Amino acid sequence: MPLYYGFYGIDLGYYLVALVALVIGAIAQAYIRSTYKKWSKVPANVPGTGADVARRMLAEGGAGEVGITRVGGSLTDHYDPRDNRLHLSDDNYRGASVASVAVACHEAGHAIQAAEGFGLYRLRSALVPAVNIAQQGWVLVLVLGVMLNAFNLVQLAILLFAVSVVFQLVTLPVEIDASRRAVAYLSQNGAGLDEQGARKVLTAAALTYVAAALTSIIQLLYLLGRYGGRGDE
Repeated sequence: MPLYYGFYGIDLGYYLVALVALVIGAIAQAYIRSTYKKWSKVPANVPGTGADVARRMLAEGGAGEVGITRVGGSLTDHYDPRDNRLHLSDDNYRGASVASVAVACHEAGHAIQAAEGFGLYRLRSALVPAVNIAQQGWVLVLVLGVMLNAFNLVQLAILLFAVSVVFQLVTLPVEIDASRRAVAYLSQNGAGLDEQGARKVLTAAALTYVAAALTSIIQLLYLLGRYGGRGDE
């Protein structure tokens, strides 16, 4: 009996799982954008723009050598250890709202993690090369395994996908720790509204990572349940 069926040899159940993943991801993205929009209209009590506040947090956190630059897009903010810079979207670089300083300080938190040698951050960074290969190749390997009815290739595809899941699970505490650092800094240097808004914005942002991890786990469990047995069963 053939292992696989459906479009391109993959059963329709997988497409249903993928649809559920898209819906969960869309809900999480809508929530972060709604929360960010709300708090982007509230001026922060801590003085300065997002870039200014992040610069002070970096200096106090022992990462004063980290640069800060602007990047295009909305909510595209990130810390890049390759050039040792915070890349802040224009709204957060120049803005002085609670949302702007919260996001900027979150990225500063990542830079401080790197400067301190935070264990989970180092593990996450070490996984990046393997994850890049896994994310780019697992679907192709799965399709080939399905089309050729080659169970070993399907097992390899599942293993590659599992690497991505592990990466997402490691990412969660790294993101939560960066947010914790940001909220603590704004609590000490701003006012109650800064802390409250930062907590809400960064919690909403964390939920996008939770959603991504959850959907990936669902996909992995599906792949294991559907294709994890022996190919001749």
